[in-house]
Amino acid sequence: MVYAKTKNKEEWRKHATSMCCVLIASLIMSVNIKSFVRAGNLIPGGFTGLSLLLQRSAFEFLGVSLPYSLINIVLNAVPAFIGFKMIGKKFTSYSVIMIILNSFLVDLIPVAPITYDPLLVSVFGGILNGIAIVIALYGKASSGGTDFIAVYLSNKLKKPSWNFVFGINVVILMAAGLLFGFEEAMYSIIFQFVSTQIIERFHQRDQRVTLFIVTSKAQLLEQELMSYTHHGVTRLEGQGCYLKENKALLYTVVGADEVKDVVHLVKALDSKVFINTVKSEGITGRFYQEPLE
Repeated sequence: MVYAKTKNKEEWRKHATSMCCVLIASLIMSVNIKSFVRAGNLIPGGFTGLSLLLQRSAFEFLGVSLPYSLINIVLNAVPAFIGFKMIGKKFTSYSVIMIILNSFLVDLIPVAPITYDPLLVSVFGGILNGIAIVIALYGKASSGGTDFIAVYLSNKLKKPSWNFVFGINVVILMAAGLLFGFEEAMYSIIFQFVSTQIIERFHQRDQRVTLFIVTSKAQLLEQELMSYTHHGVTRLEGQGCYLKENKALLYTVVGADEVKDVVHLVKALDSKVFINTVKSEGITGRFYQEPLE
């Protein structure tokens, strides 16, 4: 009963965290579009950039002013459907919320350029864009479009794939260069490169951490761990040298962003558990241990 309440409370906490991250990321991305991106006439890549490209093309070549929200939501409909099937319902649901919020915020927030220097716009706009995506990914969401591709490939390949998506964005940006000039396209590539490096540096999901868990409740923990993380668990039997009690060592590898939640889960099930976390590079990790009784 106590564990059920703890688990339910943890689920609500994660949901609240995800929603806060989605709101903050949507706001940052929208402000970035209406300040740095608009000031430099940049195409930020991905479906956000494709939406801006179509909006700008319709206005300049057809004289039609299309709302960004309409274009962005329609373009993301197919990737969102694929995300539900291939990535996960929760992740895609939060992403859809972010896509809708970002779309309407871009239409509502007034244009407020901070600087017109193209290099400053490219660098600082890229930093803000990367930060927004990192915050969204921390909340188990994305900005949609090519982010779905990056997350899917990262899950399948077990390694970061953002630089691959950067290559796709370069192709989109070169196409934009044919329409509006290669100078703006090249600055847009700088913008996208900076954004990609921020994501690669600060997004922890693709970083792996090894957990060594010493417990006397191995059967309970291993089932809950596999159910919660969807990762395999290896179990080794042993004996504590201090109290001569039978113990089991559970070995598993999780994403760096999962460690805190997994530790909370394990300690809720076994208050006397010993956990050693070690980064995949082999750097000594943190220790969570109850004092000997």
